[in-house]
Amino acid sequence: MTWTAPEQTRPDPPTVAGERAALEGWLEFHRDTLLIKCQGLTGEQLAERAVPPSSLSLLGLVRHMADVERAWFRIRVAGEAGLGFRHWTDEFPDGDFDFAEPSGAEADLAAYRQECDLARAAVAGRSLDDTFFHQRDRVTMDVRWVYLHMIEEYARHNGHADLLRERIDGVTGD
Repeated sequence: MTWTAPEQTRPDPPTVAGERAALEGWLEFHRDTLLIKCQGLTGEQLAERAVPPSSLSLLGLVRHMADVERAWFRIRVAGEAGLGFRHWTDEFPDGDFDFAEPSGAEADLAAYRQECDLARAAVAGRSLDDTFFHQRDRVTMDVRWVYLHMIEEYARHNGHADLLRERIDGVTGD
């Protein structure tokens, strides 16, 4: 039997909530939206580069967001030392997209889910006002900024995912 990406549920974000609950609700909504765009597709479909010559694929987006989750929440906010990235390197900065392979789709989706779980754990108990120093940009940032940035990052990439999914099999919506 051919593996397909599992079904994904997506609760609506709260319509009335405190700041933290609203930010967490919208981030979870966008995380789930990316998985909804992948549900029911095979590894081959997920890895399909549907808009040549771009290496952009749904699986590439999943791999990219796994590293983005790791970078912002675990490396920068939580300061976890010694973590590299799962898919990109200095030599291959687009490795998340360029090396997305159908045979790795199931493991890549599992790794993405794990990074989301680890990101949640990294910010659990931290205040939105907690700060860290971003080494590359040489600026102090707070956890609130990271939530807002992640929501923006997902919104942009989920737009890409909408177009990719429609190109692959005609599915639109959600």
